[in-house]
Amino acid sequence: MEAIKKKMQMLKLDKENAIDRAEQAEVDKKGAEDKCKQEMQLKEAKHIAEEADRKYEEVARKLVILEGDLERSEERAEVAEAKSADLEEELKNVTNNLKSLEAQAEKYSQKEDKYEEEIKVLTEKLKEAETRAEFAERSVAKLEKTIDDLEDEVYAQKLKGKALSEELDLALNDMTTL
Repeated sequence: MEAIKKKMQMLKLDKENAIDRAEQAEVDKKGAEDKCKQEMQLKEAKHIAEEADRKYEEVARKLVILEGDLERSEERAEVAEAKSADLEEELKNVTNNLKSLEAQAEKYSQKEDKYEEEIKVLTEKLKEAETRAEFAERSVAKLEKTIDDLEDEVYAQKLKGKALSEELDLALNDMTTL
């Protein structure tokens, strides 16, 4: 950018020098004997001045374009900085969420360990209860068999008692009839 400005100043100086030379050529023209030579110098000075004007305009146009490019670059840099700030904020939020989730995961991991231990204890109690239930079922089955056997024996004894009672009744009837 600085180089372009310096070049523009150089071109301005060239232009001013060319103008000065053109003016000098006119002065020299009046004083010089050779008019043809003066005209040539004047034409050359005008040509140089025109060339300097053209170069000056071209450099000025390029400077305007570069300034526009610079402004757009600065705008893009500002947008990029804003996006960067947004992304940093989002990263901060995600990091906080991650820390929170890690803390919850640790908490739930401890609860899971506790529940697994509780499941082991309950599983052992269940096995013991099932063993007792099987033993109780076997005991109940034995007791039911014993009750059935006793009921059968009571029934048999009742039948014997009834038969005996009938026999006694018959014997009593026989005795009363005698």
